[in-house]
Amino acid sequence: MSTFRLSRRTALFAGASLPFAAALPPMAHAAAEMKGSALPLFNRFKLGDFEVTALLAGTRTTEKPQETFGLDATPEDFAALAAANFLPADKTQNFFTPTLINTGSELVLFDTGLAPEGITVALAAAGYSPDQVDVVVLTHMHGDHIGGLSGEAGPTFAKARYVTGSVEHNHWSGAANEGFDGKVKPLNDKMTMLEGGGTVAPGITALEAFGHSPGHMAYMIESGGQRLAITADTVNHYVFSMQRPDWEVRFDMDKAAGAATRKTLLGMLAADRIPFIGYHMPFPALGFVEAQAEGFRFVPVSYQMLLNG
Repeated sequence: MSTFRLSRRTALFAGASLPFAAALPPMAHAAAEMKGSALPLFNRFKLGDFEVTALLAGTRTTEKPQETFGLDATPEDFAALAAANFLPADKTQNFFTPTLINTGSELVLFDTGLAPEGITVALAAAGYSPDQVDVVVLTHMHGDHIGGLSGEAGPTFAKARYVTGSVEHNHWSGAANEGFDGKVKPLNDKMTMLEGGGTVAPGITALEAFGHSPGHMAYMIESGGQRLAITADTVNHYVFSMQRPDWEVRFDMDKAAGAATRKTLLGMLAADRIPFIGYHMPFPALGFVEAQAEGFRFVPVSYQMLLNG
């Protein structure tokens, strides 16, 4: 092992050069431009023989989060929970995360974002084009999940077949809803309905998660002995709806059923240590669930999924 030694002569030379260096004019540097905040548009990992790609189809800041989460909580309790988790109580960040499952024989997309532009940009970043999507699964019919189905150019996924829950589809078929009528109805002849326990493809099973909407579905993905849950909007915030699953959520159409579903599904994920992708979780929207006294804690993934190969 070599040892660095500073000789007396070298030290004296270095010291003597300091006044000269100090006398030099400062070098001019061009100021680097600000780049702005940025996030990756996709996150990919293996799950058994499947490949999973979460897509960031959009994100936005929302003011006054207690008008959405914790409607029945006191402002003091809401602010205290936010502070305990290093969050502001006056704004939140919302994420929109469709998910691709490549089964090896089909490319299955869960939900489509707010508009075609968001989902197509995220697909392109991940190396896909819309015409490669074989199946589009709609977990429910809220606008931020069906918005990317079509636009001025027509259907976004021209070669795909579509799958959704029969309870959900039947509800919106009988209700006046501009988004459903414009985005979903034109695709009805390509639509397959399923019930809880039904399969989209081998290894992809529907789970009834009613409450957020009348027929809202989650999905269990299983391959090579590994499992992943797609929870859609069962949980809409990683703190306010997980640590306090009983707190009312504005967009839960049946608030009591939404809370009951949260506790049941999160309890199962915690007990079985199954990772999940939540549509509105902080991107890449992937994590685990830890049971706590009053609810659950979101444990974001670190490198666990990278070990799958």
